[in-house]
This record gives sequence, structure tokens and C-alpha cells, in this order.
Amino acid sequence: MGTDAPRSKGHRGVRRLLIALAVVVSLVLVTAGLGVWTVTRSFPTLAGNVDITGLTDQVTVVRDDAGIPQITAKTASDLFLAEGYVHAQDRFWEMDFRRHVTSGRLSELFGESQVGTDTFVRTLGWRAVAEQEVALLDPVTLGYYQSYADGVNAYLDTHQGADLSLEYAVLGLQSPGYQVEKWTPADSVAWLKAMAWDLRSNLDDEIDRALLSTTLTPTEVSQLHPDYPAGQHPTITGSQALTLPSAGAPAPDSTDAPAALAEVDSYAGALAELRAHLGSVPELLGPAGGEIGSNSWVVSGSLTDTGKPLLANDPHLGPALPSVWYQVGLRCQSITADCPFDVAGYSFSGLPGVIIGHNERIAWGFTNLGPDVADLYIEKVTGDSYEFDGVQKPLLLRDEKISVAGGDDVKIEIRSTEHGPLLSGFDGTSYQQIASDFPEATGLTPALAAEAGAEQTSYELSLQWTALTPGHTASAIFALNQATDWTGFRAAAALFEVPAQNLTYADVDGNIGYQAPGLIPIRASGNGTLPVPGWTSQYGWTGYIPFDALPSTFNPPSGYIVTANNAATDPSYPYLLTADWDLGYRANQITARLQELIAAKTPVTAELMSEIQGDNYSAIAATLVPALQQVRLTGDAADAQKLLDGWDYQVDADSAAAAYFNVIWRTLLHDMFTGKIDDGAALTGGDRAFSVVTSLLDQPDSPWWSNAAYGTVGQESMLRRVMTDAAAEAADLMGSNPAGWQWGSIHTLELTNQSFGKSGIAPLEWLFNRGPYELAGGSAVVNAVGWDATQGYQVDWVPSMRQVVSLENFDDSTWINLTGASGHAFHPNYTDQAPLWRDHETRPWLFTPAAINDNARNTLTLEPAA
Repeated sequence: MGTDAPRSKGHRGVRRLLIALAVVVSLVLVTAGLGVWTVTRSFPTLAGNVDITGLTDQVTVVRDDAGIPQITAKTASDLFLAEGYVHAQDRFWEMDFRRHVTSGRLSELFGESQVGTDTFVRTLGWRAVAEQEVALLDPVTLGYYQSYADGVNAYLDTHQGADLSLEYAVLGLQSPGYQVEKWTPADSVAWLKAMAWDLRSNLDDEIDRALLSTTLTPTEVSQLHPDYPAGQHPTITGSQALTLPSAGAPAPDSTDAPAALAEVDSYAGALAELRAHLGSVPELLGPAGGEIGSNSWVVSGSLTDTGKPLLANDPHLGPALPSVWYQVGLRCQSITADCPFDVAGYSFSGLPGVIIGHNERIAWGFTNLGPDVADLYIEKVTGDSYEFDGVQKPLLLRDEKISVAGGDDVKIEIRSTEHGPLLSGFDGTSYQQIASDFPEATGLTPALAAEAGAEQTSYELSLQWTALTPGHTASAIFALNQATDWTGFRAAAALFEVPAQNLTYADVDGNIGYQAPGLIPIRASGNGTLPVPGWTSQYGWTGYIPFDALPSTFNPPSGYIVTANNAATDPSYPYLLTADWDLGYRANQITARLQELIAAKTPVTAELMSEIQGDNYSAIAATLVPALQQVRLTGDAADAQKLLDGWDYQVDADSAAAAYFNVIWRTLLHDMFTGKIDDGAALTGGDRAFSVVTSLLDQPDSPWWSNAAYGTVGQESMLRRVMTDAAAEAADLMGSNPAGWQWGSIHTLELTNQSFGKSGIAPLEWLFNRGPYELAGGSAVVNAVGWDATQGYQVDWVPSMRQVVSLENFDDSTWINLTGASGHAFHPNYTDQAPLWRDHETRPWLFTPAAINDNARNTLTLEPAA
């Protein structure tokens, strides 16, 4: 991804591998015959018969030309065993890498460079919580997870090393003694913790506000973190006038208490340390921030051409190779109470069941609700104790050992308060020591420093987060897969505690609905936008919003429901969900497109739903371009400015105007805010940046438009400088003729292997990475091919898949994945769907057995081993 925001800042620098890897890659490329054998030896068997230990009866795996498996079994245990086997066939390296991330064991693969990352993940305790959740599973659900693990292990029994995946041949040079471990149910459940972490909502905003408040006024901080524009952009459910429980619900506070704000300087160093640690954790779903989102909307049969609902979904995550999603069908040969599954859709390799998709009666989609489910507490720590309500309480301590490939084991101590783990002081340096070394950076007042030194007290940060409480999400997947109506769907949603999602719904009877699930805390005080004192119970959690009080709607009069990470409710909703919604530009455009069709009495079709998914309209361009056209320019900049005349604000890949505008946009954000906010708080160019800049258009003399570093005073001066510099940059990037500029030429995607794809060795990256692909779309655009303006124009977030489900005839549904079914480099199904995805095309999503068999390319029969 060029000058990129890397998928992980922690595991990109595995330098000890470089020389050895370069040698082996050269050998692979030069020794053609041996190279082909090394690359292809892990390709799985797709046809014929295979004996599997643990099966009770025959299972068939039918694949189409895209390699997408449709699995049919007589029992549920055989069904999930076969899913585990098939996932391992296609994606085991991805599964193994993920479990090392989620258990804090990357150092076992890549050596000492990963010790810091492993320490942070173990401090969060993903694996420990996953093991507790496995212990809470009911016997039937635990049986599904164990059957899945048995299937994975059946594949591992006959495949090791390079037979599993090409990555193991490369890994063997660094860790020749590495042995793959058996799969367990906890390996599967731990993935849900990583999923929740990457969708953790406003933790970064909380840090951002606190650090900004050390140099900016409260008004300026609020300008950089605007409220949701409920009067201009839609909410998912509108007004939610609820009958509250007898205890009532506390009114959301508009600000945190002064005690929380007065001492920000006292823990600024700990915040900066934490922000650095957040960047070290591999982002398995994508870089954290506002661009991780999704679109999903559902339209009632009264508005469609078939008379039955249509449901669309495209989750926006970080691009990865292979794609985070794995398409699969799971069918019981006969639907019974013991084998109730007939479901197809998108799964996660490593996790049984289907996450997003449909069964024989209902369809569903996910977008991130983004509630505030994580709070930072400022703790007063003295030695091995901390203060709480005037009493010294002992820290909860546990010791762990990190095994390091090619090095000695590392012992770590994990410390926690009653709120959660301490996320500062990993290097053993207390905060007052940091303050004494860098007082000008931390801003710690002399009085506080003296007090801390006298009492030997440090100010540290703990994290309270719903995902660190054992819950029931691991059971929700199967409940969702077998739900047959709205009641069953809501019962499944009630189990989906973390991460909280927007769930859209449609069924074959013509109903549509929306349900927000999740554990969402009720705070004694405060609104979760800033770290709060942990030494008092004043800011503690008092419970969770009751499920029946969470936002929900069923068959609304409008005939449609749109979710795009926008606010779920209007301000009348009595509980605090979050103060940090996506600001609703995508939701506004999707709603506008639907309303145009309804006003024209045009029936909504599956094709139109897919077309809306590819909508490239830029709301920021429509707002900002009129101001840009008023700026007086000369020379090359004036020639470039003419591109904006008559532009329809579509950020198409071949658009010259889009190319120039986006270079302007990136330059504007840089020149307006550089020197005023630190790099960690920089606006990345998405919905928040849109709102901030557009709110200033009618304030031409606002100080934000002036920057002494660039000699600009006021809006006119700033825009003239920015447009002139942007024209010069665009010419450097795309040539001197503005008519030949194209947005897609600089807005490119390189599909990157999560582990070895960032090695820094060109031949090795050539083995595993694919691209670049020139793309349309942008940030806060329905076709959310997002980019980080602080890094460049390359793509950092994408619609990771797209689906449109027809409830009239499931065989008329369509779907597409970002890459392909296979995780094996050079396999025909490694990236075969990527060109279709790039061109916004989709594949038929066949569901009925007859249609599947008519389009079968390979059939594998799994037999019980003797």
C-alpha cells in the first residue's frame, strides 16, 4: 500500500528473517520445477473420497468454479466437523496466525520483535476470557465447537509444514522446529475478542480528546469532535420513546465531571504510551477508526419488484489477503431438531457457523453499532496497590511467560484493578518518572509531581471493556443460523453481546426489521468521552441497558431500514449509546437514493440494490467545490481548477476532477491543522474531517483557516495556497496534463498477506501479495473504499464483501468476496473474485440443492475412517 498506514505496526519489522528469506525466495524463483512443487504442494484435494476420523456418516462438499464449498451432512456434528476440515484445507495459515495473535504468541513465530505486542495482548487477556467463555457453553454448543476442532485436527493429522501452506516453508527458515498445535474450541472463541477489539468504537477518540485538551480549549476540542447532525442526517430508528424499567435510566451527561478534566495533564504521558501500544496490535479487521463500518439496508416487498424483501450488506474493513471472509453453505440433509441448519453466507475461518447470510427462511446483515463499551480509568497506583474510595486495595497480579523463537523466554507481570487491566507502565517506568524526564511533554504540575513522589504514587490507566467479561456471543452464531422468524432472530440477537452490531432482518413472509444487541454499560456519571478517575466509584458502571430497551424496529411505515453506522436513535432516546457515531453521510445518501426510487414509483430490484452499493457520490465535494471555484488562481492551478466545472461529484476511478479534488482535500487537512494538533490526533479525511471543515466554510476568519507555518491568513488565503500546491502535486503524480489525471491511478489497493506481505523483501512480497488495483470510491462515500489522508491516497478500508439477498427466490441473490476462497498463493481461487469486486460485479449466490449441483465444479466425499 505504498506510503501506507500498515495493517500492523508491530509485526512488520521481522528483520531477522530478511537475509534467509531472500535466499529461499530466490531459490524458489530460479529452481522452477522445485518452486512449482513447493508452491502447489499445499493445494487441497477437492474431488474424490477422503476418510476422516470422527465422522459418523458420509458428508459431501460441492464446490463451484470459485471454490466456494457447499457442505451437506446428516448430523450437526458431522456438518461442523466438515466445516473445520474445509476451513483448514483452504485457510489454515490464516487460522494459525490469528490464534497466535489472539493468544499473545506471535513471538513464537517471528521472534523477539513481537514481545511488546504479545505483552499488550496478554495484558488485555483475550485468550483467558475465551477459555472462560468456552467453560460457560451449553453442551450442545460446546459440541459444535468441538466437532469443528475435530475437523481441523483431522486435516492436521495428514498435513504438516509446507503441506499445510506455503507460509510454513518460509517460516521454517526462522523457526525450523515449529510444530503446529491441535485446534481447540478456545482458539475459535478467541477470534471473537480480536473482532471486538478492532470494532472497539471510541477508545481512540477518548484518548484523542484528553490529549487535545492539554493544548486546546474545550470549544476547540468540541469542534474537532462534532456531535451527530440528527437534524440533517437520518437515524436508524428515529424516536425511541421507551417505557423504562422502574429504576429508570440516567440522563446522559453532556460533559464529564470537572474532576476528570482538571487533572488531564497528570496522566498525559500514560495516554501517549497507551496510544503507542494501540498501534502495535495487529489489526485483523482493519485499522481502527471511523472508516471501520458497514452499509446494510433492507427494503420491504411493498417497494420491490418481486413483492418480497431485499437485503443488502457490505461490511467495511481493512483489506487483507486472503479476505477476512470465507463463503460457505452448511446444510443438514434433513432438517430436524438435532440437525436444524440450512444456512449459507460468510464465515470466519477458524470459527464454525455462518456470521452473515441467510437460511431457508430469514436473511440478515451486520453493521457496527459502535456503542461506547470501553472506558479508561485513571488509577492512583502505589507499589502493588491502588486507591479506591479512600481505601488501598491490592492489585490483581498474574505472571505469564512468552516463548520467543530464536531467543530466551520472557517473563511478564500483568496487573489489574477492579476496573480491568492496567495498560500503562509496561516498561516498569512509573508516570512520575516519565514526568521528571519530560515535564514539558507531560505537563505534570509541580504540586502533583511532589504529591506523587512523596507518596510514591503513579498515575496509570486501566481499561474496563465489555469484551473482558465472559459472555454468550459464541452461542449467538448458532442461534442466529437456525432462527426462522423475528422472535427467534431477536432471541439470537440477545446472545450477541460483544461486539455490539446493527442487525438488519428480512424473512420469506415479507417482514423486515432491525435490532441493536449488545452489552452497553450504564454509567453512574460521565459520558465516556474522556478518561475518568478510577479512585472513586462515582464513575463506575451500574449495569447494562436492558435488551428490550435497545433500539429496534419491525416493519416500519417507510418500508425500508438503513444502517450505515449512523446514530441508531434520535436525541430523545433515554440511554447513552455513544457520543461518537459515524456522522451519517453514507446513510444520508443511501436514504436519498431509496427515496428517489419511491418518489418515482420505481420498484426496487436486486440490481438497483447492488448499484446503490457502488454509489460514488462525495458529499464533501458537493459542499466544498463551490467554495473552491470562487478562489482566484493563475497558471497551472487555474487550468486544474477548470476540472471542477460541471463535475457531478462522483469519485469514479477515471475521473480527473475526483483526482484533483482529493489531492486538494488531503493538502487542505495537512495545511489547516499541522502544528495545531499532534500527529496522533490528525484528521484522517473521513466523516469527522468532513464535518469539521464544512462547519468552518461560513466562518472565513476562523483561526483554523490561518497557519503561520504556511503564511496563510483566512479562508481565501488558505484555499489559494492549497489549490496551487495540490495542482503541482497532482502533476507530479499523474503528469502535466490535467485532462489525463485519474483518481484510480493514485487510489490503489495492494492486497497484502497479513504476515509475510510486509516483510520488506520484494520477491517474498511478490509471492504473497497481489495488485495494485485502481479503484473508485472514497471515505464517507457509500462505495467506502477509504483512504487515510495522513498517509497518502492508497486504499486502507474496503467493502470487504457485498451481498444482496432476494427473499422471493434465494437463487436470485448475489454475492462477492474481496479476494477468493483459497488462502494458498497461486491457487486459481486465491484472488479470482478480486477483479469482479474491483469492477463492482457480483456472482450468483445459488442456494437450492438443484442449482448448486447443476453448477458444481468439484465434489469431495468425506467418509468415516475405519
